This record gives sequence, structure tokens and C-alpha cells, in this order.
Amino acid sequence: MKLSKLCQEIDINFNSQDIEIIGLNTLTQSTPSQISFFTDKKYINQLPSTKAGAVFISQEFAHHLPKSTIALITDESYLKIAQSSKFFTHKLDITSSSVEIGNNSNIDKSVGLGRGIVVGDNVTIMYGAYIGDNVTIGDNSIINPNTTIYHHTKIGKNCIIHSGTVIGCDGYGFAHTKDGRHIKIYQNGNVEIEDDVEIGANCSIDRAVFGTTYIRKGTKFDNLIHIGHNCDIGENTLLTAQVGMAGSSILERNVVMGGQSAVAGHLTIGAFSTIAGKSGVTKSLKGNNNYAGFPAIEHKRWLKIQAKISKLIKG
Repeated sequence: MKLSKLCQEIDINFNSQDIEIIGLNTLTQSTPSQISFFTDKKYINQLPSTKAGAVFISQEFAHHLPKSTIALITDESYLKIAQSSKFFTHKLDITSSSVEIGNNSNIDKSVGLGRGIVVGDNVTIMYGAYIGDNVTIGDNSIINPNTTIYHHTKIGKNCIIHSGTVIGCDGYGFAHTKDGRHIKIYQNGNVEIEDDVEIGANCSIDRAVFGTTYIRKGTKFDNLIHIGHNCDIGENTLLTAQVGMAGSSILERNVVMGGQSAVAGHLTIGAFSTIAGKSGVTKSLKGNNNYAGFPAIEHKRWLKIQAKISKLIKG
């Protein structure tokens, strides 16, 4: 839509040269036909180099933008990006379906199908599954009964998705008005699952706000796992039951997380780390180490603390 029309819809003053807008994105990934936003000073170094066509930004920081980027002045940038997101969300249409099916693939007659689906060779999709618009499923993958795969999801080769799992549902994102109302941020990204991944039963993997939520190759999930929007789960990672990942966190390769452990948002856990069961990660952690507790600390240190507490109780 035209930027002038969008600004009119969300009550933003607009007096620049008009441009066509096709979507929203981050400061670093935006193109000249996308809008971004700025709310946090720690990202100020991204402003001069952004390629975004326009940015929601306060007057205080607008001078950091390149001349090619239109400053949309507001003191509620996050709210304005939320209000804008609904204009670019995927339009659902259940009146028609189309699917390109590879050799020797088997799709049960009960499976719900959207538009523009591409299924590779030797794929099995079982009873009661739903496959949304523009989903791709690679060769030799198995989609078990009652699995839901939302639009634009990409699933690689040799994957197994177990029953009841939902891939590509909306992430949990809301902006808040000054009078306390919660405005939905429509999640317009997708989920990409690479080759040789197994996802257990009743897992939930949220689509990205913009961009992609990644599950990298060789990763294995137990049952009842939640992955928040824009997470990046590194290759050959092992997650056991009831692990939870808040949005935009990164697990580097070969991380192991024990049952009921969790990671807060926007953190990074280094490669070849182990997080003990019931641990809570509240800050980024270096790789090649073992961690335990809440907040999670090095496992050896945690054991020493527990021993001292035990001695105090005995005393």
C-alpha cells in the first residue's frame, strides 16, 4: 500500500514523497519498500546504514537516519509498527487448494490443504493434518496425524513431525497503548525447519514477527516444547520435554537442554553447552560448558552452592 495511506490509517503525519510499501522488517534487513522502527538506544548504530524506506522514530533520533529513509515521527514507535502489521498479514482463503506432489508421496484424503503447496518425493501426510498456503515439505518427510502446519512454513528432507504439533502459529506479541489496551503485532514471518529434524508430539513453534524462526538441521525435539518467534535453534541440538524458548533467542550448535529448562528472550547460548533440567537462563552463556540452577550458572559452582546450603541447614 502507499505509505501516505498507511500513515492516514494509523494517524501519523506524512508530508514526504510517497512510496509503495510491501511489508515490515528490522532496521538491518529492511529494503527500500519496507518500514522499520526504532525504540532502543542500543541499536542506534544501525540507523545510519538502514535501507528501510521509512522508520517509525522519535524526533530525538531522526537525524541519524540516512537521507534516503523517511522519518515517521512518533513517540510510540512500537505501537505504530503493531498497528501497521495488520495491513501486511497473510490473507486466509479456504475456498480453494492446490498442491504439487512428488513421486511416491501419500496424502490422506482427510488432510486439509491450502494453496501453492509443494510436497517432495516419498512424503507421508497422515489423517487429520492441515497444510497451509505455500508450505513446502522435502523428500522422505513424515507428517503424523493432527499436525498443523501454517502458511509459508518450509520443512526440509527426512523430517518427522509428530502428532498434535503446531508449526507457524503466531508468536506472542503485543504493543500497549497509554490507556492500557493491548494491540496485536501480526506475525508476518515464517518458520523454516532444515533437513533431518524430528519434532515430538504437541510442540509449538511460533512464526517470526518478520524474517524466519529457524530449526537447524539434525535437531531433535522431545514432546511438549515451545519455541518463541524469531528463535534460531542451532544444528544437532537436543531439547527434552517442556523446554521453553522466549522470542529471538539463539542456541548455537549441539546445545542440550534438560526437561523444564527455559531461556529468556534475546539471549545466546554458546555451542556444545548443556543446560540442566529446571534451569532458567537469564543472560547469554558461553559455549563448551555445563549450567544449572535459576538463574543458570556454571554447574560446578551450582553444586558447591547447594553443598554449602545443605551444611547450613544441618548446622
